[in-house]
Parts: sequence; structure tokens; C-alpha cells
Amino acid sequence: MPKRVSKKNTEEKPSTLIEVAWEVCNQVGGIYTVIRSKAPAMMQNHHGHYCMVGPYLNKNILAELEPLDDTSDLFGSAASNLRKKGYDVIYAEWLITGKPRVVLLNPNVVEEKVMAVVKYLLWKNYAIQIPEANELIKQVVGFAYLTKLFFDEVSKLVGVDGKLIGHFHEWMAGLPILDIKKENMPVKTVFTTHATQLGRHLAINSPFFYAHLPFFKWEDEADKFGVHTEAAIEYGCAQSCDVMTTVSKVTARECKYLLRRNADIILPNGLNIQRFEALHEFQNLHSRYKEQIHEFVMGHFFHSYSFNLDKTIYFFISGRYEYKNKGFDLTLEALVHLNEQLKREKSEYTVVMFFVTKREFTSIKPEALQSRAVMEEIRQTCEAIQKQVGKRLFFESTMRQDHRLPQLNDFVDEYWKLRYRRTIQSWKESKLPLPITHELVNENQDEIIQFLLRRDLLNREEDKVKIVYHPDFISSTSPLFRMDYSHFVRGCHLGIFPSYYEPWGYTPLECMASGVPAVTSDLSGFGDYLLRNMPDHEKGGMFVVERGKRTFDWSAKQLAAFLYKFLMQDRRSRIQQRNQVENYSAAFDWDNLIKYYEEAYNMAITEK
Repeated sequence: MPKRVSKKNTEEKPSTLIEVAWEVCNQVGGIYTVIRSKAPAMMQNHHGHYCMVGPYLNKNILAELEPLDDTSDLFGSAASNLRKKGYDVIYAEWLITGKPRVVLLNPNVVEEKVMAVVKYLLWKNYAIQIPEANELIKQVVGFAYLTKLFFDEVSKLVGVDGKLIGHFHEWMAGLPILDIKKENMPVKTVFTTHATQLGRHLAINSPFFYAHLPFFKWEDEADKFGVHTEAAIEYGCAQSCDVMTTVSKVTARECKYLLRRNADIILPNGLNIQRFEALHEFQNLHSRYKEQIHEFVMGHFFHSYSFNLDKTIYFFISGRYEYKNKGFDLTLEALVHLNEQLKREKSEYTVVMFFVTKREFTSIKPEALQSRAVMEEIRQTCEAIQKQVGKRLFFESTMRQDHRLPQLNDFVDEYWKLRYRRTIQSWKESKLPLPITHELVNENQDEIIQFLLRRDLLNREEDKVKIVYHPDFISSTSPLFRMDYSHFVRGCHLGIFPSYYEPWGYTPLECMASGVPAVTSDLSGFGDYLLRNMPDHEKGGMFVVERGKRTFDWSAKQLAAFLYKFLMQDRRSRIQQRNQVENYSAAFDWDNLIKYYEEAYNMAITEK
């Protein structure tokens, strides 16, 4: 009689997990942050039974990879088998924290005749029509074909008794789920949508998006916005996966109505908080990087007029340019209210508000570069004068008998006096400081610029709220800021992210981890999470603007009230708030949130 395998022994067999995402080694959006920051926790939980799969689209990524021996494990063996069949496959260690193993598949080398068959089968089996002229969708289909082949190879090596889980992120990676289910492969599938395809479009174009959610028909709306293929793939993945997941309760509601499936579990996004930790240094870091922002502000504003930097507060908003979805419109409206109130009260405070996003531009405005360059010349002149005066003062002091301070002007050469006067004179001008730092390609159509012109928020001297619109991401190579974005965030006082459509929202979470208070909204996944799980979030320096059941004007005034309240705090209170907000960030460490992913995988294994 054959030996019976006990249920206990079967359950002790470790599961094999393959996580598939378009953003593996491919920095194109917020999912990249999820994949990358989660890697250490995944490696710790799954050890050698975990790898990532992504598209090989950019040769520059090779600098971040350490090639691995194909025969080292089953993932390498599967990759080797695909390579023997003529496919372009890389198997390597990704040189990030955690050092996960990755398989990169090149979708651009799949033969046209093979692609023609794949497209036909997608239409025949799943009624998914693939357009000819869409290069991205073509790459997605090619990547899906290769990913399915990789799962075939892994499943052969694991065997039918092995527990193989495929976790697919978004429609660009999820397409293999359809064939896995149709062919009844021994693979359990988890699908995560981070934002529905239709949700992004509808939120921008429908003024009552959330109220109308139950009444949208996804087929009609997909046709209207020209995303029928993408929406059909996403819908098919949601219907075919074993476990359906999303990142927040907010997006789960979209899934219910637009994908017609309830999320089985919510997977909130976290961060590798250790990367942000500064321990007792974080307050010193804030002061250091604030000084660098001071230098930019002096160069940008002080050639026209000056204000007290000790009474200046720095706010910022950053992210993809989605004027309505990211809450740029609400932030601008709130700033108008704040400016009027501060002017009315003759406040001693000045607010400098930075809009940091990515827009198409031709160059940095010459005036911005010129002003910064001349200010640097003033600095060099002052340092030369300081050195000369210091040297002569020392010698004079050793010779004097009366102990009185001499006339320091007498210690400066006429050359330096003349250069100082000429440089200052060439720098000062009567023009208003620029509200934008770059020459936009379509400045006349830019919504931020049009708002500033329409509402006269143009950096006049009497304005208490100043605007700096920087349509490029901040980096140390920027000639204007000369600092990394993470340092810029630490140097600011408050991040403002009152999104209308935001499935999760990493920017306020990154502020929290950097010890910087932030504003989010109840329509963002992160804001909704705070309301549900952290009722004392304001004490921790996190403010949630109500947008779900409020009018635009009401929300703008509430945001203005938040900003005013923050501004009126004394310096000691702001320091305490930075302490508190950094302490709260530990709750969002992947060490705490990875349990939701593990629960999803257990659900997949036990799913009938």
C-alpha cells in the first residue's frame, strides 16, 4: 500500500513566490517605490523562495544588477531554459536593500509572427482587441507572453505538489493571469490594482466622480476615453485572479463598481523607514537644508525686495502634474485665502510655496540663472572683503593701545569697495520675482500659471504668500537648488497634498518619515488610512482635508485654516511636531505592513 503523505508535511513545504510588475528595475511611478522599498521584508520572509519579474527595457539598469549563475536555483534554471529557446533573459541580483533576485524579460524581441498569434488568441479567448499602433500595449503583450513561459518553466521544476504563487501588479503585468486560469496551471494568482484605469480618467473629467461611481458602465467609459484595451485587460485580471487586492478602501470602492469585484484584502503601502532615519540628527538636518533653501530664496527674491528669513515658512507640493487629481487647484485656492488673511492682519510671517512637478520646458529662465549667478558673485566679494578685513584687523589690534575698534572701512581696498557697490547695483532691480523658474513649452495653457495670473498671486512685495513654480524634479545637479529632493523635503516645514484622486499617496508618507508635517485628504488612500487607524493624527503632525462630502470652496477654506494654524505656531511647537510626526512613521514600516501581503498569499494557497 502506498505511503500516505500527511497534511502536516504538505503544509510545511515552503511556497514559491514570484512577484511580477512593470516597475521592477523600471522607475516609472509609485509602484516602483512599493516594489523597491518592500524588497527587504519580502526577502526576510521568503528567503530563497522569492524573485521578481519585470521587463528589460533600458540597458542602463545593468549598472544596478549583479549577474547570477543560472544553475544556482530554480529561478535561474527557468531563466536559462528560456534563454536556450532564443529569448533575451537576464537573471541577476538587484543591488538595492535586500538584494532580491530578478528576472528581466525583453518584450521587444518576440517575433512578429508569434505576436500575431498571441494577439489573435487574446481576441478569440478573452475578447481583448490589441490596437496596432500602441507601442506600450505591444510591449505589455510581449512581456505577458514571456512571463507566462517563465511560469511554465518554474511550474515544471516545482512540480504539481509545489505551492507556486504569482503576484501581479496592475494591468501591465497581470495579463498572464488569464492564461494561467484558462489552462488550469498549478499557480495561485494574486492581482493588485493600485489605481483603476478608468478611475484616473473619470476623476479628472467627472465633477461628481465618487457620487456617480455606482452608475458608470466600464465598457462605455473605456470607449469614451480611448482605453478599452487597458480596461479590458484590467477587468479580465480582476475576474480571473484567485485573490483580488488593492491598496486602500478608497480604491476598493472603485474596484467594486468599475471592475465588478470586491477586493478580498487591502494591501496598504509602506516604506523602508530605516532609509529615512536620522535619529537625533533630524532636527540638525532640517536646519542645514533650510539654510540651502534660504540661499535659493535670497537669489530668487532679494534682488527685488527682501523679507525676514527667520519669519519665513516653506510649504511645498510635489508629484505628477495632475492639476485636479493631485490637488494643485485646491492648494492654490487655499493660498489665495491665506494670503488675504495674512495681509489683512499685517502678519510678520512670509510663506514661500514651492510647486515641484514635471512639465515640458525648454530651459531655465535666464533671469533666474542670472540672479543666482550675481548673488554668488556678491558672496565671493563679501568673503574676500571679510578675509582682508580680518587679516588687517588682527595686525592693527596688536599695535593699538586704546582698545577701541578701528574704522573697518579703512581696511578695505578701493578695488573691493568698487566691486561690491557695482555688483549690488547690477543685482537690484524693480521687476517682480518670477513665479516660475523655467520656460514652459505651453506656458499659455498651463493651469498653474493661468491661476496665478487670474488671481494676481504674482509675488508682489505686499503679498505674504510667495510662489515658486519649479516644473522639474529637484536634484543636486540643478543649478538653482543644488540639493537632492530628499534634502529639500527635510528643509521645508510642511508638505501639502490634498488630492482629489489618490489611491494611496507616498508623498505625505515620505514627509512623515523625514520628520516633516504634511496635509493629505480623505479621498487619498493614505488619508483614509489615517482616519480609520490613527484618530489622533493631527497631534502627530498629519492633517486630513475633507473632500469626499464637501464642496471645493469649503475644502479650500478648511485647508487655508490648517495652513494658518500651522503658521501661527511658535518655533518650539513646530520642533515638537516634527518630533511627533517622525515617531508616527514607524507604523508604516514594511516590517509592520508586510503581514497584509502574507495574509493575501495564505488566502491564495487555501483558495478553493
